[in-house]
Amino acid sequence: QVQLVESGGGLVQAGGSLRLSCAASGRSISPYVMGWFRQAPVKEREFVAGITRSGGTTLYADSVKGRFTISRDNAKNTVYLQMNSLKPEDTRVYYCAAGENWVLSRRDSEYNYWGQGTQVTVSS
Repeated sequence: QVQLVESGGGLVQAGGSLRLSCAASGRSISPYVMGWFRQAPVKEREFVAGITRSGGTTLYADSVKGRFTISRDNAKNTVYLQMNSLKPEDTRVYYCAAGENWVLSRRDSEYNYWGQGTQVTVSS
């Protein structure tokens, strides 16, 4: 199994930037499709971004396209989410996930391993 730990969350003003990291241990992330999801209290978890095993293809939610960038460094066993032009509506707990299927998916059911989440709060 792979264990995932997110970091980099915090409080930022609207228009600011944060970079989230997801450090993996236990196994290499190389065989996994990786994704970022987010969730607000009493709401369903929603897809944010995903990246294929090689990093050659990425996928984004419409709400973050052009503002967020997902990347991965398989040598460092780490996935990143660069978040720019943050908005108050981006306030969520952000989760990193690893999927064993090779298909890049927006569905959380396609991801097998999850981190514990990191809080991102954007003030207006």
